Amino acid sequence: MSKMVKLIALDLDGTLLNEDNYISDKNLDAIKFAQTNGVEVVVATGRAHFDVQSIFKDTGLQTWIIGANGATIHQPNGELFQSVPINRNEALNILGWLEQEGFYYEVFSNDSIITPQNGRELLAIEMDRVTSGNPDVSIEQLKHAAEKQYSQTGFSFIHSSKDLTGTGMDFYNILAFSFDEDKLKRGKAHFKGTTDLTIVSSAKHNFELEHQNASKGIALNILASKLNIDLKDTAAVGDSYNDLSMLRVAGRSAAMGNAPDEIKKSCHEVTLPNVEDGVAHFINSLIHGTKI
Repeated sequence: MSKMVKLIALDLDGTLLNEDNYISDKNLDAIKFAQTNGVEVVVATGRAHFDVQSIFKDTGLQTWIIGANGATIHQPNGELFQSVPINRNEALNILGWLEQEGFYYEVFSNDSIITPQNGRELLAIEMDRVTSGNPDVSIEQLKHAAEKQYSQTGFSFIHSSKDLTGTGMDFYNILAFSFDEDKLKRGKAHFKGTTDLTIVSSAKHNFELEHQNASKGIALNILASKLNIDLKDTAAVGDSYNDLSMLRVAGRSAAMGNAPDEIKKSCHEVTLPNVEDGVAHFINSLIHGTKI
């Protein structure tokens, strides 16, 4: 392994996971090879840590998990190392606004993803509206995007955000999802000026809110410090806007071949797409100390 890289941070969706939402054998082998060579491998994702653990279930993988876009850090044994929840009252106000505007949303808590009972119905209605108003839009693509949301582990359904009042649970990440582009823009604009929140987007149809001190980049910095690893000895790979904070702080950064141009321009190099084992390609280039 190239001497300088001691930690590799990997995004999940669009990066480590292929189009069918699983980790290819090549990617798995590359991660395990890196680990046997003493390299710390970290998964850094917008997903909840328990969802990542279910993806890992039959792989034999154990890594540090930066979850909820940096709001949580879990140790390889599953214990919580650090978390930065959103202020509870603020979170409830956000959910109230999203409900009022008819958004499908997900809230990540310690052990569940809370979502409204009528959320999937809302998305089905939006899907019909968007496709009937625009014949160029593929209903199959929209269905695939919705199914990807629903494939996560740990859903818990509520009638309204009022059900969460008075509970002691922590809220780490609030994801709003819509197939209506104007509605998404309105939502982003509504929260844009909020100084104590971070707003990112991890896919075409969403935006996500966390505490201002929660990002993949901040979490990577905290974890590297905990492990006594200099940031210049870290590497990171990702494909989306919620990855930018970690791609910018890592010593060596790669954008996936399937990433938007803006992400590619922010990185030192570009690896292969997620459907061509781009993560394995990047890890192997690090092992052999070569440029991609």
